[in-house]
Amino acid sequence: MIAAENFDLTNPFNILRIMIGAFLIPHSVGKITAWDYSIGFFEKAGFRPPKVWLYATLVFEAVLAVALILGIYTRYAAIIVVVFMAIAAAAVLRVTQGKWLWNLGGCEYPVFWGIVAVVVAMRG
Repeated sequence: MIAAENFDLTNPFNILRIMIGAFLIPHSVGKITAWDYSIGFFEKAGFRPPKVWLYATLVFEAVLAVALILGIYTRYAAIIVVVFMAIAAAAVLRVTQGKWLWNLGGCEYPVFWGIVAVVVAMRG
């Protein structure tokens, strides 16, 4: 299941796959370190109860990070990331009332992340 070729950094696909998984880690840390803000965000986005959704998100991010970094069920993990980021982008749009630029709190980052995950899912 986990092969040495999954960590061949001369293969750009491996770098992309590992990056998508690794970027989920600080994403989770941010939710944990800004716990009250995260619960407020989930509440504003319409996810009820927000704590349940926050915990579910943290579990999904942990599982997907491990799967993508190690190259386990890559295609399926990447497809879930695509769906996850589409939902995240929609939630950000709802909360920010349509902002696009990530540095202004918009949905640009999860949209980009989701598109990159599509590429990984296509390659599997």
